[in-house]
Amino acid sequence: MKQQDGEKGFSLVETLMATAIAGVAFVGTMGAVEIASRYIAQSSLADQALATVQARMEDKRSVRWRMILDDDLDHDGKSDVLMKDDGEGPDGMAGDGVYTAAGEEHRMTEVWTAEVDRSGPLASVGLVILRSVVTYDGPNGHREVRLQTIRANPAYLGNTPTPGT
Repeated sequence: MKQQDGEKGFSLVETLMATAIAGVAFVGTMGAVEIASRYIAQSSLADQALATVQARMEDKRSVRWRMILDDDLDHDGKSDVLMKDDGEGPDGMAGDGVYTAAGEEHRMTEVWTAEVDRSGPLASVGLVILRSVVTYDGPNGHREVRLQTIRANPAYLGNTPTPGT
């Protein structure tokens, strides 16, 4: 179509070029949005995993010593899980002094352990090493969050010599 004097506008070629440039910019923007969305999802899972291990450690630090191997997962005042040293499930070997329990929630698996410093009943133990490990599959592959602490038995007096020795 021939342009007459005084008429202004864009030619078909100019319009197609502008559309192509806008399309390329749009595709680039959508790629950036997808990458940002993936990082946000990864960050959300990592935050949730960190909150899970921190909550487990806080629960283990706050219960009475004699209840350290019991877990009240739903906080109703009743024990839901008893940590065991039986060599089954996540517990690698029976009788090794590492008590273990596990749970799965929100696409994450948590394994928590209490490793005693000596064999015998819990009341005779001086300290435990508490660990919580949460594993999950995020957008960037298999991930893991670990946290551990040491808790001392408040009633432990150490090895006291027997009278007459």
